[in-house]
Amino acid sequence: MFLSPRIALVRNLAVAMFNGAITLIILLIAPMGLAGVITNTLMIATASFFNATACDRVVRYLQGSSDFRQKVRDMNPLDDDNPDASNIEKDRR
Repeated sequence: MFLSPRIALVRNLAVAMFNGAITLIILLIAPMGLAGVITNTLMIATASFFNATACDRVVRYLQGSSDFRQKVRDMNPLDDDNPDASNIEKDRR
């Protein structure tokens, strides 16, 4: 299964937001201060995003290729120097 780096980024953000929403609901039920609830929710959402991104890198490594560094470089969807990143102008040609 191939996911482009941008789709993987959107998926990881969705996972982080979903986990953060569940955490927020659970923590609002518990008797805690609002600052603690917000801080904990943001920390869980951030940790979920980085966890999903790390898992994507492990999966890409295990899929097999001789050049892992090139794959890691390709994982950055915000990199302007990435020739494989989708570009509307390049797609039209």
